[in-house]
Amino acid sequence: MRVAAVLPAYNEESRIAAVLAAVMQAPEIAEVWVVSDGSADHTYDVACAIPGVHAIQLPRNQGKGAAMMAGAVNARADALLFLDADLQGLTPAHVAALVDPVISGHADMSVGVFRGGRFLTDLAQKLAPQISGQRCILRPAFLRAQHAADLRYGVEMAIYRHAQAEGMRIASVELFGVTHPMKEEKIGFLRGSLCRMRMYVEIFRGSVAPTIERRRARLTQLLKGRLGNS
Repeated sequence: MRVAAVLPAYNEESRIAAVLAAVMQAPEIAEVWVVSDGSADHTYDVACAIPGVHAIQLPRNQGKGAAMMAGAVNARADALLFLDADLQGLTPAHVAALVDPVISGHADMSVGVFRGGRFLTDLAQKLAPQISGQRCILRPAFLRAQHAADLRYGVEMAIYRHAQAEGMRIASVELFGVTHPMKEEKIGFLRGSLCRMRMYVEIFRGSVAPTIERRRARLTQLLKGRLGNS
């Protein structure tokens, strides 16, 4: 099974190279895509400078879901490995652990959960493992989640709900020693706190988006049926 790694990134010029180094060393990965989501820094240039990495620069910031979809559409693979571009402590062994349940046929999607990295990020993912940005999923299944492209922080929850609705087999993979900086550390306490509040709102939106989409589809089918019988 051919696996493509997709890294949606926004202003991660100082962090993305370390993540890519681990990904590029993993033999399970056939191709690597970095999608710079309208970054104002040199994220795109850093990615382009690494041999073997395919980079896309979106003209403006559209949100994580749009960046993920851009990478998925361009990738030529059976499965997609999504990774955050600011990870700390990622190794090729972590990449293999995330990919294995899917390429072995034991799961349709795997979700990576931080353990032993730092207390706050471990706690956040212990309380809500569904929001992890680290996952491997069959490409056709991800492409069917069209609503994901419209979401920002809520995209992971939307993908998880989509997978549940389709009856997909989901495997949880513990990523020991992996973490990432918190928003307050990256952009300052005030902006980071506001960003976190917006994130929680969008995660809620992501959790209900698949349900709304299914109800809309059912209603459309019902109306078509009634119109056809009238």
